[in-house]
This record gives sequence, structure tokens and C-alpha cells, in this order.
Amino acid sequence: MKIALTFNLKKKDSTKPADYFSEFDSEETVDAIRGALYKKGHSVDLVEAHQQNLFSYFRDNRVDMVFNIAEGTCGRFRESEIPAILDYLEVPYTGSDTFSLALALNKALTKKILQAENIPTPRFQLFTKGNEELNPDLIFPLIVKPNCEGSAKGINAANVVRDESALFRKAREIIKVYRQEALAEEFIEGKELTVGILENGKTTILPILEIDFSSCEGSGEYFYSWRMKEYQGDEQQRLTPTFHCPARLDKDTERRVKEVALKTHHAVGCLDISRTDIRLSRDNIPYVLEINPLPGLDPKESNLPLMAYAAGMKYEDLIEAILISAAKRKKAGLN
Repeated sequence: MKIALTFNLKKKDSTKPADYFSEFDSEETVDAIRGALYKKGHSVDLVEAHQQNLFSYFRDNRVDMVFNIAEGTCGRFRESEIPAILDYLEVPYTGSDTFSLALALNKALTKKILQAENIPTPRFQLFTKGNEELNPDLIFPLIVKPNCEGSAKGINAANVVRDESALFRKAREIIKVYRQEALAEEFIEGKELTVGILENGKTTILPILEIDFSSCEGSGEYFYSWRMKEYQGDEQQRLTPTFHCPARLDKDTERRVKEVALKTHHAVGCLDISRTDIRLSRDNIPYVLEINPLPGLDPKESNLPLMAYAAGMKYEDLIEAILISAAKRKKAGLN
């Protein structure tokens, strides 16, 4: 196949906030995906998502498939930018469509759908000003997040608040800095889990990954914050979580966690691939925090490849499985 690999590349820019480019991919990840596709016999064009002639490129250069990992450039629907262009030009691509990508990036809207589907998710409230009356049903501690960001942008240990004063202060800070609503949800004490779904001819639920932060004592971070994700493995900063895959769960709990992840994948309308982040509470309830239809594919550090390796897959097999799933949808006329 002739493949176009669409991506946003991480950059260094001292004029931007430290987490500004966090969602974007490194050159190493782009090279790894390109190499995996080459190994499977495909030709690959690299297409940066921000280039101005993007529309004309796809109009003038027909490809069999786009392998899309682009996060988009700006706005609350940014992850839908490339799929929207490709839909208009009738070019098939891997992964979820414009609707699912836009939906999943909006945490509050996703949580409303989860509630409607009876999928456990922490109780929450959305703040547009930072001085709204607090929902009396919410129980502290709460964690406050930007509503439409990924890669844990805007989240650190100080985002876990234990009273109204700290809540409103953090909400106003997020609204000002990120120019969007602040989401406050109940902070669930328990195990951090993430579950990968892969549709490679059949729906495969990959082995559950458990992220244990007990080895990060002294870092000031004890959950997947931005710093934990960005500097994962940094021993000096004590940002060294321990990964268990498969997760340390009994069979019944494992089954329920996987069921919840699969229901979330279908509820949001994800295609080909997704990764659902879950907190397993101390009373064994799997609470869905969010779902990522564009999970990271760094072969060394991203969670989804780690789960694929635990399932016995090589990196190039994971990349090919995503491509095959999209190709089967194209053949069936479901793109």
C-alpha cells in the first residue's frame, strides 16, 4: 500500500508554555511507525499536519491509506482536523472519525455519555467562570483539569484540591491559562489502570496495564500528571512508576475492567484502536476517567505498545493491525 503518515511533531519553543507541545509526537515515534510500515512492505510519505498545503497535498497525491496520529493544531475539535479533510476528499484513514475524536477530547461531554450508558465515571462539575455554586453532591478531594486537553496538560499534584477555596482558585487558573472550561471530578483513590482495544479483524482487549506510583515517593506526584508523563523514567526527579502488565487483578475484577473499557470504546464510537484510563477504587469499582482514540505509539514509553508486547505482539505487528482494521472498513464501505 501507499501510505501517508500524518503527524504533529514536537518542537522546542521558549515562548510557549512548557506543556504546549506535549500531545505531539517525537521524531523517534514517527520514524518507528514509518519503519514498521516499511517492514510490512508499504511505501510511506511523511505529512506534517500543520503544513499549509495539506489540502492540496491530499488532493494531488492519492494514497491508499492515511495512517493518522495527528493531534491537530488548535481548538477544542483539533483532533478532527485531518479526518475532516480526508472525509471531504474521500481518502481512507486509520482510527476514529471526526465525531469520536471531537467527543473524546471533551471530557465533560464524554462523561455525560458514560453516565447515560451506566458506565462508572467519577461525579463531576464543569466551571466556565470559576465562581459557580458548587454541586453539594461532590465529595472532596476533587481533581481539577482543563476540559479539552490531552497528555495530562495542566495537571500536577496541586490540581488535587481539598476545599472550595483551592477548587475555585485552581479552576480560575485553568480557565485563564487554557482558555476553556475547568472540569472538577471526584478524585478516586485506588489503582491506576489503562486498557487498550485493538480491532484487527476481531475486537481484541489487550492485557490491562497497571501503573504503580509507589516508587515515585518524593517526586510530589502520585498519579499520571503532566510531569509524570513528560519525564517518565527520570530517576533524579523520582518519576519512575512501575508497570505491571498484566495488571495485578483477580479474574473477576479483570473481566469487569475489560468490559467497562470495551463499553466505553463502543459508547464513544471509536474505530480501530483506543486506550481507556480507569481508576479502580478501593471498593473495586472501575471508574472511567477518559478515553483516548489517538493513544501514543512511542515504541519504548507509550502505554499501548507496552500492552501489545504483553500480548505477544511485535511493534510492527501492532502498527500493521491498526492498518489492516482500517483497510477492512474501507473494503466494507464503512469509512
